[in-house]
Amino acid sequence: MTFKTHAPKSLPDTLDPRTRLIHGGPERSGFDETCEPIYMTSGYVYGAAEEAEAAFANDGWRYVYSRFRNPTVSVFEQRIADYEGAKLVWATGSGMAAVHAAILSQVRAGDRIVAPYAMFGSCLWIIKDLCPRYGVEVDLVNGTELEEWKAALSKPAKVVFLESPTNPMLEVIDIQAVADLAHAAGARLVVDNVFATPVLQKPFDLGADVVVYSATKHIDGQGRCLGGVILANDDSFLDDVGPFLRHTGPALSPFNAWLLAKGLETLELRVKAQTQTALEVARFLEGHPKVARALYAGLESHPQYELARRQMKGGSNLLAFQIKGGKEDAFRVLNALKLIPISNNLGDSKSLITHPATTTHQKLTDAEKARVGITQATLRLSVGLEAAADLIRDLDQALNA
Repeated sequence: MTFKTHAPKSLPDTLDPRTRLIHGGPERSGFDETCEPIYMTSGYVYGAAEEAEAAFANDGWRYVYSRFRNPTVSVFEQRIADYEGAKLVWATGSGMAAVHAAILSQVRAGDRIVAPYAMFGSCLWIIKDLCPRYGVEVDLVNGTELEEWKAALSKPAKVVFLESPTNPMLEVIDIQAVADLAHAAGARLVVDNVFATPVLQKPFDLGADVVVYSATKHIDGQGRCLGGVILANDDSFLDDVGPFLRHTGPALSPFNAWLLAKGLETLELRVKAQTQTALEVARFLEGHPKVARALYAGLESHPQYELARRQMKGGSNLLAFQIKGGKEDAFRVLNALKLIPISNNLGDSKSLITHPATTTHQKLTDAEKARVGITQATLRLSVGLEAAADLIRDLDQALNA
């Protein structure tokens, strides 16, 4: 019996983005399955030698090798690109693979990168330590000080990179203002949108040229797999990142792509629920006598609260707080928690908490930690899908312990 395969169906432009997350990008086989199939294959066969020759001569018209393209990976790519509003998309094996490719594919010896001090530790290492090894100049600025951006971008640059809100201190950077300065300096702006997620912030609408995600976080949302995404609308970026990804090989596993595609179906529901709970938890922490400071983009006390309201649809599920005391006190709180696990991951359906100074940002010098506000009393909390009352009760007993 012969079965035909079906091309991805075209969705009406009038569909709500939440609906598109569920129906976008399916490439059904002839079995007409409701759930997308997993194509666990490394290679593909050809009906004749002439077909193989044509496939390689006309690169991209059919699947030839899963390091280049895979049907299951394509479903995930099409779905996230449609939701984000991007013409170009590439899935990678991890979020850091996406950041690495998005930056390194663009720069050559003699080029210049401008970025803020406040960013995830691995991103900082790529920009501050790796890029200079290849003759790339790097200038770091205080991301919330527009005058520092203006000074750094008063001369030509190739790439501007930022994350907003930042990890772990939740600084909010004016993406539109930085985009305007970057473009005037001849640079592409790359935005790591992992904390805000595509549900709460659309960097392309704010002038970004490239958007990257660690799909490991909210997109999967259940702590099951690694993955990353690079998105763009500039056709010229294809010439930079396409060959880089093809030949360096940070490919996404088809199985992980399937998990991520299924995660997208509930992304909006999860993120919106987590954001509402995070606001309740942040308000509780802000008023707790054992907490010196609570940082959450949705709190009126946040230094960039008005900016966050303009460019985000919510404060996200991430918050940071500083307890009164030092490292021993912070560890005492962590060890007293009964419901919330200690983990350096985030964006999970389970709430997770970590001590950035000794985990995600441990490799920063004391001066680098101080510059971005990380102290030994800082804790970062990723709020999950539990009831707010249960999380607050657990935090309260741990803080009082």
